Parts: sequence; C-alpha cells; structure tokens
Amino acid sequence: MIAAIVVVTVPLLASGGVRCRTFDVDCPRTASAVPEPGRTRIRLTAEEAAVQGSYAALGDSYSSGEGAYVLAADLDPRNRCHRTSQSYVHTVERTFVFPGGTRFWACSGARVEHLLKGKAGEPPQIDRADAGTSLVTLSIGGNDLGFTRVLAGCIVRLPWSPSCEHQDVELAARKPALRVALTGVVARLVERAPKARIILLGYPRLFAEERGESLDNLSITDQRWLNSKGSELNELIREVAQRADEGIVAAGGAGSVEFIDLYSAFTGHEVGSGVPFVNGLDVDLKALKVEIRSYHPTAVGYAALAENVVRQIRRGPDRDLNQWK
Repeated sequence: MIAAIVVVTVPLLASGGVRCRTFDVDCPRTASAVPEPGRTRIRLTAEEAAVQGSYAALGDSYSSGEGAYVLAADLDPRNRCHRTSQSYVHTVERTFVFPGGTRFWACSGARVEHLLKGKAGEPPQIDRADAGTSLVTLSIGGNDLGFTRVLAGCIVRLPWSPSCEHQDVELAARKPALRVALTGVVARLVERAPKARIILLGYPRLFAEERGESLDNLSITDQRWLNSKGSELNELIREVAQRADEGIVAAGGAGSVEFIDLYSAFTGHEVGSGVPFVNGLDVDLKALKVEIRSYHPTAVGYAALAENVVRQIRRGPDRDLNQWK
C-alpha cells in the first residue's frame, strides 16, 4: 500500500503544471510580474502619460483651425475639412514629443455623428484613436446644437423681428440628444484608447460681458443671451466628461476624461474689441452669404486656445492616473 502511494505521487511532483494548479508553486511568471531586486513602481506624471504614444486631434472647426488663414494651403479647395496652419493642434505637437506621431483629423462643421461616420469623404474620426494613443483632444457639440443657425437667426432679421431668445425652446430640445450622443462617443474613445488622456474642450465666450454696444445687428441683450447659451453648452460637456472619468476610476482604468473650461479664454478680446481673438461677422456682399470664418478664432485666438490646452496637458486631471513605469 505504501509503495502504491509513492508511485502516484512521483508523477504529481514531476509535473510543473499540476504543481502550479494544485499547490501554487513553480508557476510560470512573465518578466513584468517579477520586479527587479530593489525596484519599485513609479506612477507616471500626467504629462508622461499624455506623451508616451500618439496624439489624436479630433473635433469640429474650433479644433480644425477654421477662421485663421495664413498659408495658401489653408484655403485650398481640396482641404475640405479646413484644417489650417493656425490650429492649436500644431502648437501641441511642437511643444511635446509623441513617439507615435500626431493624427490631425478635426473637421470644420463636424457633429458627433461625424466622429463615428466620417465627413467630407473622410473615414470616421474615431478610427484615428487606438490602443497606442496617449492623448486625444476634442471640441464638439456646437454644431449639434445648431449654433451657426442660431447666430444666423439672430443676425439676419429685421430690427423689429423677435430677439434671439425666441430660439431658446428649440435649443433646449436638442440638448438631451447631444448629451446621449456625446456620452456614447466618449465611451467609444475610452474603449478604443484605454490609456489615453481624453481632453474635451469647452467653447470661448464670443461677446463681452461688461461693456455694451450693438454689434452685427445683435443687441446687448442678444449678445448676453448667446453667451449664456455657450455657457450652458460648456456645462453639458463638463458633466459628460466628469461622469466618464468617474466611470474610469470606478473600473480601475488607466486613462482619463478631462474638461478644459475655455469660456473666459478670450476675455478682453471678444468680438468688437480692440484686439479681437475671434472674427466678427464677415459677409460676402456679392454672393449675399455669411463667410464661414465669422465667429471663429483668429490666429491669436488659436494661440490662446493652445496655451490653455498645453497647460492642461502638463497639469493633468485632479487625480492620480493609474499608469506606472
């Protein structure tokens, strides 16, 4: 009986796989699971996490650089998304080194759906983010709420027509759909680029809050109402970013979703100021149409946006990132 027991236990002890499953000894280990003697893990800084891979610059006209044209290529008809040389994206890629390179795919006029379906004959913007992406910047939402049409409705009207505020109900009705769509696309970005810092940009205020004068057929009341609608849009984007980031923390994820409040980025340099950071109304009188550069940042305006984006990349979210070296 004793000999039989020995015969059975010999092959058991000789099998590393069985010993591992049964006694948790002699189990194979990966190199990363066995730390070097005396070495401890060090958490990546926010900036280190952002620049370890590639940078995907996505979104609408406020990221593409619409409104600031310096080079001939900025107005090339083949440049259907109006990605210009003055976008803040170029400052970001000059300031930091991204081993995986920069993917600049923001497109003027883009809505959330275009991140998923593509625009102007281009593939979906979201496809530019992947597992190797460490930074995403994204401005989106203004076109979904129809701010261009809202501005046009405020400006192209007779002096005795209703004020801008008559569009309030229509704007409010679009917000729930935008919240759902933006929440969904951010979740997709987190899924595609789980280690990325995803930075959502708010929109700057277009009109002064304190000084008052009519501009472009916009009364002071109209301007302040438009400012308030921009502030409400920013709050919606901020809430979506905050909830997405809370989800990452709860799941122990590596990346982040952050929001940059740009509402006051153009303070003192709004439309009509001495040195505006944003273009005012520009009308082609021959064609009787509003030029697309209207109410988009100037070159110095994009420089101001770049300063804020660079600062956020360096500062990071208001929490530690779950990334180590």
